Amino acid sequence: MQIGILGSGNVGGTLGTRWARNGHRVVFGSREPEGEKTRKLVAEAGGNAAAAANADMARMSEVVLLSTPSAATQQALRGVGDLTGKILIDATNPLLPDLSGLSLGLSTSEGERVAQWAPGARVVKAFNTVGYGVMADPQFSGGPVAMFYCGDDAEAKQTVAGLIAELGFEALDAGPLTQARVLEPFAMLWISLAVKYGYGANFAFSMVKR
Repeated sequence: MQIGILGSGNVGGTLGTRWARNGHRVVFGSREPEGEKTRKLVAEAGGNAAAAANADMARMSEVVLLSTPSAATQQALRGVGDLTGKILIDATNPLLPDLSGLSLGLSTSEGERVAQWAPGARVVKAFNTVGYGVMADPQFSGGPVAMFYCGDDAEAKQTVAGLIAELGFEALDAGPLTQARVLEPFAMLWISLAVKYGYGANFAFSMVKR
C-alpha cells in the first residue's frame, strides 16, 4: 500500500517508519524534502521510504496520515490539493498550546473539521489517543492496547483497521465520524495523565470484556 505522511513529527515519523518496515511504500511529505531532518527520517525508515513535497506526496498516496499540530492542520490540507477518494487518517487533536485542554467541545470535533477542510476525502479518526512512544511499541504485559477509530466510510475503516492491527494494537470500531467528539477528549485524558498527573508516557488503555 502507498501511504503518505502529512506532518512528519513524532507521530508521523513513528507510524510511517513502522509501516515502511512492514513493507508498505511510505512517502514523507515535507516543505523541504531534501532537508537534513527529512533525509535522516527516510534513512531510518529504510528502503521502502521516500520523501516528496506535500502535494506530490498526496498525489502518489492511497492513504494519507494527517499528524500535524492542530493550528497548522487547515493550512496543511490546503497545501496538498484534492484528496477526493483518498483515505485520510486524522491523528490530530485540537489541543490548547499549553496542553491544558481542548479548543473544541462536544458539539463538533477536529475530525469533522478535517472532513470539511478536505471535501471528498474518506476521513477516519485514529492514532490520536496515545503518545508516539506507545505507537512505537504497543506491547504491554496486560494484553493488547486499544486503538479506537471512527469514520463514515466502511471500506476506509476496514483498511485503517488493518493498518492499526498490523502494528500490534487491538483495532476497535467506535462508530461514525461524530464519535471523534468523544475520542478527542479521551485523548486529553491520556495526555493529562501523562504530562500533568505523574503517570508518564509509558502506559495505554485496553478493553476488558466479560
